[in-house]
Amino acid sequence: MSTYASPRRVLDVWTSGVNSGVLDQVVELYDESAVLLPTFSNRRLSDLPRIREYFEKLFRHEEVQVSLHEKTLVTQALSESIYSMSGIYRWEMEIDGEPLSIEARFSYVLDLESPTPIMHHHSSQVPRML
Repeated sequence: MSTYASPRRVLDVWTSGVNSGVLDQVVELYDESAVLLPTFSNRRLSDLPRIREYFEKLFRHEEVQVSLHEKTLVTQALSESIYSMSGIYRWEMEIDGEPLSIEARFSYVLDLESPTPIMHHHSSQVPRML
């Protein structure tokens, strides 16, 4: 049985893990069959070793932080335990000593009955408007 009482709790644990650079805290949220379409890669990651490798590379950058735009957060119940969650967050980090700030939209499919609730996670940079 999951220890996550709500979709928001999963997102808070994920955000806390990213912001503190605790690799296991982040990766352990992903189910073994999870799919990650990451912000900073053009590859689909569909196994835990690749998901771990992605976050290992991300955490090599300095000052990695992610913050939610609270007003954009939308949560939908798909069943008693399956939820969809989407919104916008901001990634901030330093690359070669230069600060970088990127807005990204995200979506999750979560199974709150699983100890590894993230089944699907998509994150992509917000495109410029035409």
